[in-house]
Amino acid sequence: MKIIAIIPLFMMGLPFTSTGQVKKGQKAPQVQQYTGNRAPLYQKPYIELPLGAIEPQGWLRTMLINQKEGATGQLDKLYPLVMGPRNGWLGGDGDQWERGPYWIDGLLPLAYILKDTMLINRVKPWVEWSIKSQQPDGYFGPSKDYPYEPGIQRDNSRDWWPKMVMLKVLKQYYSATGDKRVITLLTNYFKYQLKELPQHPLDHWSFWGRYRGGDNLMVIYWLYNITGDQFLLDLANLVHKQTFDFTTAFMNSDMLRRAGSVHGVNLAQGMKEPVIYYQQHPDKVYLDATKRGFDDLRRYNGMAHGLYGGDEALHGNNPTQGSELCTAVEMMFTLESILEISGDVSYADQLEKITYNVLPSQIDEDFIQRQYFQQANQVMATRQTRNFDVNHHGTDLCYGLLSGYPCCTSNMHQGWPKFTQNLWYATADKGIAALLYAPSEVTTYVGNQQEVSFKEETNYPFGESIRFTLSTGKKKPDLSFPFHLRIPSWCKQATVKINGQLWKEVEGNQIVKVERTWKSGDVVELLLPMHVYRNRWYENSMSVERGPLTYGLKMDEDIKKVTNDKDPIEYGATYYEVRSTSPWNYGLLDIPNDKVQESYIVEKKDSTASYPWNLKNAPILIKAKAKRIPSWNLYNEMTGPIPYSMIFQLETGEVEDITLVPYGCTKLRISQFPVVGK
Repeated sequence: MKIIAIIPLFMMGLPFTSTGQVKKGQKAPQVQQYTGNRAPLYQKPYIELPLGAIEPQGWLRTMLINQKEGATGQLDKLYPLVMGPRNGWLGGDGDQWERGPYWIDGLLPLAYILKDTMLINRVKPWVEWSIKSQQPDGYFGPSKDYPYEPGIQRDNSRDWWPKMVMLKVLKQYYSATGDKRVITLLTNYFKYQLKELPQHPLDHWSFWGRYRGGDNLMVIYWLYNITGDQFLLDLANLVHKQTFDFTTAFMNSDMLRRAGSVHGVNLAQGMKEPVIYYQQHPDKVYLDATKRGFDDLRRYNGMAHGLYGGDEALHGNNPTQGSELCTAVEMMFTLESILEISGDVSYADQLEKITYNVLPSQIDEDFIQRQYFQQANQVMATRQTRNFDVNHHGTDLCYGLLSGYPCCTSNMHQGWPKFTQNLWYATADKGIAALLYAPSEVTTYVGNQQEVSFKEETNYPFGESIRFTLSTGKKKPDLSFPFHLRIPSWCKQATVKINGQLWKEVEGNQIVKVERTWKSGDVVELLLPMHVYRNRWYENSMSVERGPLTYGLKMDEDIKKVTNDKDPIEYGATYYEVRSTSPWNYGLLDIPNDKVQESYIVEKKDSTASYPWNLKNAPILIKAKAKRIPSWNLYNEMTGPIPYSMIFQLETGEVEDITLVPYGCTKLRISQFPVVGK
């Protein structure tokens, strides 16, 4: 059965003002039929909306505006060596590989979500050059290699991997503009791939394409749903066959239990491939393997912030191991991709965990300075060689534009825009779904081409209530359609009200459908009561969590700018180190489960700041009792071996009051604590 949802195709060449509004006298955006999966593909329950349908509000809009004014909006000026006019994706003799496409993969959705003409004009040359670069045999992109030059990658232009990033860019560009040249280019390129891959497989030029073939595969299916060309299904089988077999690795190997077995970012990108392929071959083994993969990743490598030790290769769950920023944004995209196909609440929960903990802590408020690696227990962010799989002359924890390695400088931009893009979905039953929560507004179509808007007002992830207000237009009749709402697994019992009246109380870990006849002005209120809970990690350490947020020890942060005279080409002319004089070597008191709520005191501010992700603006604090552990000291400018919970007769200090703040508000913290006796 072919399912069709009707949604708007925004920005079909419409002229916009500097604030992103359609100019006076211009026609409203056109409407297109947006299809779910064509037969024989599995019919996924949720369908991505086009760029421009979802508008961020509140603090989320601040994050995107900071991106615009920070590195995302001006990376060509901040990083001209790579992102300037010499870039190979602009036809130049400079960087020919992944970094240019990485930047545009975040800049393009940001531009069209904000409806910002300046950013759109910055995107267009990259798209135009890519489209016009296509050769008669279907190949597109840079095709000429150049000799080595410090700071740029220009000797592997024909590698399959960078093309995969640009495929995602072009898919998003079509979603925003409807430019049919994209369909022509992709059709011809995929014919080229079908011909060339038997002789030059995904790992012919580098191993990256073999692990990241899922990115290629998902665009093949996307194009098939538009054109119905049967050769695309043959190509999909070929790409799957040449992609690393994550299904078997998760089900029948020790890969996730063995340090150094796989590159951390390859894992983050590749984990979606079994579920992507499931659409063509809906064998339950692909879903089961993915579930087991995430379970084992958490068990053997997981940390309280939602990611895992991968610095760069997989490196266990010691909270001083690093987690790469590229891993964060790629795992977010993987979870977004899986959620749309599976509709599984656990993937939405994991996505919010990473987004609301890792992302704001690893990228500074100015959206220029960022860390290459971050630590779950991080008490010094300084230039120092540490126990990472890969060290970049000790700069990996420093905040800077190029500290660590520049792939994250190029790739970090996709995180917040794509998260915004996945807050809302069309549904296979011709309704609308809110599966992730943040302040926003969506305009889409339900039922039979009936336009509706929902405004989502909330302080989530800090606040517990979410208010949805429906608008159907003054002359629109009452409408019948389902409204899907996710109830997170951490929520014991949620309450749904409609126009102030109780509709239903529901347990967590499910998606509920509100099916009724709606009228303009209807209000749905979702209350997700947040309680303090705890999780166990490495050496039986303990995290304190509330809702989707992990909490960390509040520490003073002394931020110092460092002029880099040693290696500025590699790691930037300047970077920032962060130190603290605050004590950090605390163990949390052993509290019985039935005493947790009264032992951890939650303090809330009256309102949420437009930028809540720092110590000053942290909207929620948790007061707790703890003891200092004198034997737990610094080692190599990080926390030494964490005491096991609990060590018999461990020497401790007196009971003290400590303050915990949301992990995303910190640059330094302890988020996995030893547990000590009273």
